[in-house]
Amino acid sequence: MSVPHDNPKLLRAQYVALSRQLPLMYLVLLLNMWALAATHLPTAPLWLTCAIPLGMTVICVVRACVWLRSSRYLPADTRILASLRRTNQLVPIIAGAFTSWSLALYPYGDAYSQSQVAFFMGITVIVCIFCMMHLRPAALIATLVVNVAFVIFFASTHNPAFIATAVNILLVSLAMLVILQHHYRDFTRLVNVQARTEQLSNENLQLANQDSLTGLPNRRQFFTTLESAMRQAIAGEKRLAVGILDLDGFKPVNDLYGHGVGDKILIMVGQRLLELVGRTVHVARLGGDEFALVLEGDLSDEDLHTFGKTVCEQLRVEFLLVDVPIQIGATLGMATFPQGATSAMQLFEYADYALYQGKRHNPGSMCLFSSGHREQLHRDAITEQALRRAVLDKEFFVLFQPILDSGSRETVAFEALARWDSPELGLVSPGQFIPIAERIGLIGRLTLPLLRQALGMARLWPEGMRLSFNLSVHDCGSADSVQSIIDVIRVSGFNPAYLDLEITETVVMQDISQVQWAIGQFRRLGCGISLDDFGTGYSSLSQLHALALTKLKIDRSFITDIHLNPASYKIVKSLVTLSLDMELECVVEGVETQEELNALRSLGAMQVQGFFFSRPVAFADTLAWLAQTEARRGQWEAGEMLSRA
Repeated sequence: MSVPHDNPKLLRAQYVALSRQLPLMYLVLLLNMWALAATHLPTAPLWLTCAIPLGMTVICVVRACVWLRSSRYLPADTRILASLRRTNQLVPIIAGAFTSWSLALYPYGDAYSQSQVAFFMGITVIVCIFCMMHLRPAALIATLVVNVAFVIFFASTHNPAFIATAVNILLVSLAMLVILQHHYRDFTRLVNVQARTEQLSNENLQLANQDSLTGLPNRRQFFTTLESAMRQAIAGEKRLAVGILDLDGFKPVNDLYGHGVGDKILIMVGQRLLELVGRTVHVARLGGDEFALVLEGDLSDEDLHTFGKTVCEQLRVEFLLVDVPIQIGATLGMATFPQGATSAMQLFEYADYALYQGKRHNPGSMCLFSSGHREQLHRDAITEQALRRAVLDKEFFVLFQPILDSGSRETVAFEALARWDSPELGLVSPGQFIPIAERIGLIGRLTLPLLRQALGMARLWPEGMRLSFNLSVHDCGSADSVQSIIDVIRVSGFNPAYLDLEITETVVMQDISQVQWAIGQFRRLGCGISLDDFGTGYSSLSQLHALALTKLKIDRSFITDIHLNPASYKIVKSLVTLSLDMELECVVEGVETQEELNALRSLGAMQVQGFFFSRPVAFADTLAWLAQTEARRGQWEAGEMLSRA
């Protein structure tokens, strides 16, 4: 008999239903009341036919207005509960008042008037049951009050017609209450089903917009947030920034410790980002080890650099998950509106390009998209289109750079380097087209024609001269690619024992088991395997040990002014020592001065290459180079003696 307070959805549904039905109930009661009063005006006293009906009319009109006004809006749950409880409390009072008043008129009328009293009470109880059926306690109370008084009063008249009427009304009321019970049960079930459906819909919406691992908004929600923030920025003429963050060194950690540890790191990265940002910064996970930020507010470039520096520094802090602390890094690319981009998608693309440039040139830091990047992006777009239209066999060719033994000064190998002479753009720098070819997946199509060219030319070198050729990520990524390379080598006529295939640490980090298998296939053919740009990536000693390598190439970034930079000197010394301990040959690239060469020879570097000896040259020039070996050896020895003096 009480209002169910533990189901807010049901309370709101009851409130809405009653706000539509109770004003109608009060209208019916007032019309019936005044019709009954009018028929008793000649016989009953005025206080009973006018005064009391007026007072009850005021009460009913006030309550009807309250419910009519409440139908325009839905109040808070606490107010709804209070309103329903108040209705439940007023029902016995109002029902008792109408019942008492109608029975008080009974002695003043004739048989017809008395029948009208019976009719009024019967109609009243039916109207109350129908109009209050969504609030079961109120309907039951009204039925109980009216029926008890009706049955007792008319049964006491000893009039068979009135007794029959009382029994009839009682039976009808009981039937109505049974119907009420079934309706209320169905009504409650429907409300609960709707609530459950709404809950499931909200959960599905949350799942559709939330990353299941970190709990952060996912890629879909990120773009929704970005579009909304962009509209607000345009309307308010405010600044907006977008950042894309990519973890450095995450894949080797994932491979070494397993996906369980990797998932925990991603969760902790998300938590750290949330701790760093305020209410105006939205964090999302785009997928993998990539996160995104939407920064609202008038932040200056200096503020963005400070924020980006803080984020990158915090993500370099060790993660304590296993026996040893795990350390990774992060590179952040950012772009701004309106200085950089004019739309949400363009803003995201510019931030992504800034991330790409940051990963290439300064990993572990923040890179803000600039006007220079916009010009570079335009050039890249032109280059990409020309690259897609290029005739690979005709436009691409190879040059060769000699590799020398640092002790004997003898040329021991040539490295084949790709070049592109575009009919649209002219000679295009490898630093321009190779990253684009890798990004659009075209680099794999370049490998076979260039390898075929290089092997065909290398056959004309003296016996024992080695050829070094670079492979891309795509070349080792599948069995078909590996087999295609093997087929080219076999039909070329060049001895595979004198071929060194170079891979980078980026290749190793993609899928070490696949790369291990690919290297095994090349080694069985007789080829050597070089690890290029050693020291710049994130490969571990355990990964190096698992690969059948024959040579390490030390990146040129460590060689520049090595004789003046103690840190570079120590790094190269360690790398040279490591190669000797692992019984691997060592090639140092990027030698440009006599002083750098002297420093490397003091460290025991075995093989060197660089502009100090020769720039990349055409095949015909390699033959001339080999013919002039003795003359050059004398020139270099003289230069070395002069530098020491």
